[in-house]
Amino acid sequence: MSGDRLEVGFLAAAVAVAAVALALGVALPVAGAGGPADASGPAVPSNASGAPGLDVATDFAATGVTAPERDGTATVDGDSFASAQAAVDAADPGETVVLDGRFDERVNASVDGLRLVASADGAVIDGGGEGRVLTLSGENVTVSGVWVRGSGSDLGTEDAGVFVAGDRARIESVRITDTAYGIWVDGADEAVIEDVRIDGREDVYPVTDRGNGIHLFETRGTVVRDTEITRTRDGIYFSWATDVLAENNTIRHTRYGVHYMYSDDNRLVDNVAADNGVGYALMVSEGLTVRNNTALRNDGGSGHGILAKDIEDSAIAGNHLVANRNGLYLYNAQGNRLVDNLIYRNGIGIHSAAVSNNAVVAGNSFVRNGRAAKTARNSLVAWNGTERGNYWSGAQTADRDGDGVSEIRHRPIGIVENLVDETPQAAVFANSPAFEAVRLAGSSFPVIETPGVIDRRPLVEPNHDWRAYEPTGEARAVNRTADTEDTP
Repeated sequence: MSGDRLEVGFLAAAVAVAAVALALGVALPVAGAGGPADASGPAVPSNASGAPGLDVATDFAATGVTAPERDGTATVDGDSFASAQAAVDAADPGETVVLDGRFDERVNASVDGLRLVASADGAVIDGGGEGRVLTLSGENVTVSGVWVRGSGSDLGTEDAGVFVAGDRARIESVRITDTAYGIWVDGADEAVIEDVRIDGREDVYPVTDRGNGIHLFETRGTVVRDTEITRTRDGIYFSWATDVLAENNTIRHTRYGVHYMYSDDNRLVDNVAADNGVGYALMVSEGLTVRNNTALRNDGGSGHGILAKDIEDSAIAGNHLVANRNGLYLYNAQGNRLVDNLIYRNGIGIHSAAVSNNAVVAGNSFVRNGRAAKTARNSLVAWNGTERGNYWSGAQTADRDGDGVSEIRHRPIGIVENLVDETPQAAVFANSPAFEAVRLAGSSFPVIETPGVIDRRPLVEPNHDWRAYEPTGEARAVNRTADTEDTP
């Protein structure tokens, strides 16, 4: 019998053992409990409810902004006004308007170079539930330390706490509550949004009827940094936005923490998205850098840590995807680099749907996921053509030359996993000797290429320490600061 025929015969025999056992109802010996989970840790349920001991730090400057209820006084160049708008209208370019107390009005800052700042005792602008509360239509306008609240509810007319229509606006240490949109940047470039706290309208349902926390429309060169957003539709929404840096933001309890649409060449760095429907939704964009972010417990109806749909030529590197329904979900994503990510305790570690080609998938640590990977049943995905692959907890490895890379390839998806997909009742046998024999054959005989996933050079040890995410009974803050090199 030739070598090929022997290998095929071995596989057929192993599958036949399992098939006969299923047909006759014979209970094959099971090596481990819990179905097709990674062998080095417990399976995570499909709702990815792991890591309960973690919390997300909320320590931003804007949380200390106060909203006094005393009548307001606005001062500019030594003159005082009972109306903030009157003070703005009296200001010359480059002057500062100091707000003290409460202003029940809607304000348009149309003076170039104007600074609109709160006094040491605080200031609030309340729009009374109508329209846009504060509009920045001049160029180089700064608003600092002010509480903005009470916009209208019309999403179609962009009712917002702060509406930015002039270039180079700066919004710093501002708190925004009870608004449709928190901040809408409308075709204005080089805005800086920093140390802002946005609380959406929690009582508005469904969530899609709320506005976004920060909505970036046709903007270039804008920065969103050190900002906290909760209870909005999407935390930060990009629409035709380019060259935007979103850095060190925390987003919770939204539909999508960050949402890109038709927005190329942007950077998303050191952010935390926790307890959302989806952590980071990357859609119909290219040239994105998504680095060193954390996606934690995003387990809504979609439940992805990172969703990459119609994304091209982008780098997804050094992220921590923890306890999501799907850690990383790929759909028609082409030519991307998925490197050095920790994918831990998700329902499914990585789910590749539709056709996602020419990806570099290397240096990732797949640890204790309910299922490490999932692909379309009729496709064969080979990871990868680089000198190193990924770490898969529970994989059988052999490192004879001590270079940290196994000489035995690993198949996180093969005949067994596809059979379980097609026949769910087979899951009880997934760790049986018969199925283990099938897995061994799939890893040992490179000529047999059934649909699934192949990592030709798996790592022997993980690149990440996941112990910071282990439940301990005490809340533990997430703090992502480490740099990651985007190298295979």
